[in-house]
Amino acid sequence: MSSRKGQRAAARVVREQMARERRRQRTLWTSVIAVAALVIAGLVGWGIYASQKNGDYTAPQGATSDGTGIIVGSGPVTIDVYEDFICPACGQFEKQIGGTLDQLVSEGKAKVIYRPVAFLDRFSTTEYSTRSSAASGCAAEGGKFREYAKALFDRQPPEGGPGLSNDELISIGTGVGLDQDSFGSCVRDGKYKSWTRHVTEGAAKANVNATPTVLVDGKEVQSSAEAITAAVAAAGK
Repeated sequence: MSSRKGQRAAARVVREQMARERRRQRTLWTSVIAVAALVIAGLVGWGIYASQKNGDYTAPQGATSDGTGIIVGSGPVTIDVYEDFICPACGQFEKQIGGTLDQLVSEGKAKVIYRPVAFLDRFSTTEYSTRSSAASGCAAEGGKFREYAKALFDRQPPEGGPGLSNDELISIGTGVGLDQDSFGSCVRDGKYKSWTRHVTEGAAKANVNATPTVLVDGKEVQSSAEAITAAVAAAGK
């Protein structure tokens, strides 16, 4: 009798040990799965962050090698112009000095790198800075960046409102000779919004925080025709 009791006691001990082992294994696998899920989530999050930070973007035709601006002309002196299409001072700059820049390009004295940033999205209700800059990328794709940029400033909307609609941006493009179908699709799809973000980040890295900002061969100059012309002349010697 005592022998059977001993056997039952031993069997119970074995069952308890097996149950403990099963619980331990379940706990272990639960921990492994949880850690794996965290690792995967971390990798996915890093991938999203990296793509946003480093920029999965498509640069339009005529862009610089680093994609942060559009090159107009091929002269020996480089003029960088940081502008925002809703910036009132940029609109005045284009009206007063845009012709001087065009002349320096046509005379072969300078090339201008236009950098259409989106610093002022907060001054419209539809992120007009980003939308108009992206539309200018579409215009560059069609070989009409400069013509389109001038037309945007001619139709510059006031700060604080919605800005021009996509249909209006497209109409301006067709008015300067861009194809309505391809240009219109580009604007509506926001093809160059990621490029605009890249240009804006590039400006921030260059410590540019205001528009318009003008550099001649890397040195900031006053936003006046006289100052720019003199700086180009000095750099070209």
